[in-house]
Formats: sequence, structure tokens, C-alpha cells
Amino acid sequence: MPFVVAALVLLGLLCLLNLLLTVGILRRMRAQTATASPFALRPGSAVGEFAATTTDGEPLTAATLDGTVAFFSADCPACHDSLPDFLAYAREQGRDRVFAVFGGDDPETVRALAEVAHVVPADLDGGPVAAAFRNTWTPALYLVAGGRVVATAGRVHELPVPAGR
Repeated sequence: MPFVVAALVLLGLLCLLNLLLTVGILRRMRAQTATASPFALRPGSAVGEFAATTTDGEPLTAATLDGTVAFFSADCPACHDSLPDFLAYAREQGRDRVFAVFGGDDPETVRALAEVAHVVPADLDGGPVAAAFRNTWTPALYLVAGGRVVATAGRVHELPVPAGR
């Protein structure tokens, strides 16, 4: 009988140790996901240098960039879901202050974006604009002023409202 009691006590202690380790791991995972952001550039970060050409043949550089920069992909369901909101937002901002980097083959979406934004086609590796922003996912929205990121968001409604609106 003493062996059974000792075995049960040992088993109980092992279960308690396992529970404590599991709780510790869960706390660490929550802390990492709370601080992790898909945006490499945060507000205040400088945008890297780049040179690109829009679908209209206009040159685009980091120095000429001022306004909203959006990254979309043809094979991204979230991009297609957020497109109507982005188009409405872009109309309010004015075409000169909105830039869209679009990856993939979807002429209808490019045409819709070109009506309200300067569109830059993205290469398979993301292209020079994505490299300058160190952006690896879509949809991604950046507000840029003076060569620096002012705000980041995954959806239009997460962007700050511009002053005077």
C-alpha cells in the first residue's frame, strides 16, 4: 500500500509541474503575439530609398511619396474584401495623395485602383516599394509624410482620421 500512495503522490506532483509549465508557455506566447506586428516600419520610421514607375509611366521615389501607400495582392481574399472601403477612402483623399502597390494579375482591380490612386505593379519579390517599406504581407496600409511613416494599418477603418475631417 505505501508504494501505491507514493506513486500517486509522485504522479500528482508531475501533473502539477506539467500544468505550471503549460501556463508559463501560454503566458509567453500571449506576450509575443501581443507585441508582434506584421509591420517592420512603425510610426516614426524612415521609408527606404526606391525608384519605381506607375502604370501610367510616372516615376515614383521615396522623396515624392506623401500620403497613403497601400499594398494589395491579387490572390489575397482580405485585399478583395477591403477594396471597396479603400476605394472610397482614396476618393476622399484625392488621387495625388494615394499610392497602391499591386501584385498579381487582376486587370479589373488595377483599373479600379488606377482611378483613385497611382498604381505601382509589384514583382514576385514585392518590388522596390515593398523593399523600401520592408513589407511582406497584404493588405497593408501606411500613412507617409516627409519620408517617414506616420501610421500603419491592416484595414482602412484602422487608419487615423486626417486633421480637418
